[in-house]
Amino acid sequence: MVIQESASRLLEAEKTKSVIEPLTTKFPAITVDEAYHTQLEIIRQKVENGSVIVGKKIGATSKAIQNMFGVKVPDYGHLLDDMMFVDGETISLSQYIQPKVEFEIAFILKKDVKGPAVTTLDVMEATDYIVPAIEIIDSRIADWKIKFEDTVADNGSSASAIIGGKPTNIDGIDLTNIGMVAYKNGEMLDCAAGAAVLGNPLRSVAWLANSLAKYDVSLKAGEIVLSGALTSAVLIEANDTFTAEFGHIGSVSVSFNE
Repeated sequence: MVIQESASRLLEAEKTKSVIEPLTTKFPAITVDEAYHTQLEIIRQKVENGSVIVGKKIGATSKAIQNMFGVKVPDYGHLLDDMMFVDGETISLSQYIQPKVEFEIAFILKKDVKGPAVTTLDVMEATDYIVPAIEIIDSRIADWKIKFEDTVADNGSSASAIIGGKPTNIDGIDLTNIGMVAYKNGEMLDCAAGAAVLGNPLRSVAWLANSLAKYDVSLKAGEIVLSGALTSAVLIEANDTFTAEFGHIGSVSVSFNE
C-alpha cells in the first residue's frame, strides 16, 4: 500500500506541477527498500505509457550535495527519453516545480554492466565514451524538505539532462583530476575536479551497477549514466544560462525562459 500510494502521489504532483508533503512525514515508517520500489513503480507506469528508459543517474555522490540535502550515501534514478535535451537548448521552466542544476560527467556505455561484483576496471571496459552533462533536478516534495527515502522514491529528484561536449575515449584520462569550471550568465559560479564524485566517477558508476543488482536492474549498452554532481546544486531562474567547461571533454550549456 505504501508503495502504490507513494507512487500515485508523486505522479500526480509531477502531472499537476504541484508539491506534496514529504513521504517520510506521511509514511514515517517508509524504508529505503520501499522507496526504491516506489521509484520502480513510477518508472514502470511511465514506460507502460510510452516512455523509454535511456539511462540512469547517480545522486548525492559529492560531499557538497550530501551536506546540502543531509544524506550520507548516494542514490540513483532513471533517465527517460522525454527527459533529455541537447547542448545549447533553451528550456521552459514551466515544466518544472522548483528546479536546480548540477554539473556532471556522463558515461555512454558500449556493453551491459550488471552487479553485484562490478569494479572500476569493468566500468572502464564497458564505457564507449564520456561527455559533459548538466542535470536538472526537481522535487515534487514541498520546499525540498527531503530525507533520503523521499528523494529515492522521487526518482532521485531527477527531471532532465543536457548532454554536450565531444565524445571522448576514456583511455588515458585521469578522471580524478579532470577539472570543471561552471558559469552562470557568463560569470564564474564554481569549480571542482572529478575526485569530488566518490573520489573518482568510475567508482560512482561501479557503485550504481552493484546497487541496481539488488533489484535485478542492469546498466545496458547504449545507456547514458550521469555519474554525479561535482558541486552543489544551483537554483534556476528565468533567463539564466549555465555553462560547464571540463578539461579534455569540452563544455555543455543550457538556457532557461519562463
